[in-house]
Amino acid sequence: MLFWYDRGAGGWSWFAMSVGMVLFWALVVTAGVLLYRALARTAPPGGEHAGWRGERPPGVPTPERILAERYARGEIEDEEYRRRLATLRSSDGGQEKT
Repeated sequence: MLFWYDRGAGGWSWFAMSVGMVLFWALVVTAGVLLYRALARTAPPGGEHAGWRGERPPGVPTPERILAERYARGEIEDEEYRRRLATLRSSDGGQEKT
């Protein structure tokens, strides 16, 4: 319909339509990639991985394991190890309430 009555689209119109089409499809592809990455993410940003049942994935040390490794390396004494282990295993996790 642009060519009726001798009013065709000029060179700049075709250029603008081409650029607009490329930008539109780039936007669609970018939105698709971002949506895929958001849905396929296994861990929240800046946080620990939480499994379906709140479990840690293999290879992620627990606080108790880190404490045991420090004790095995001789960084902490027996009494301090037991005190900290009891604190970790307590119901409030050793956090004071203010």
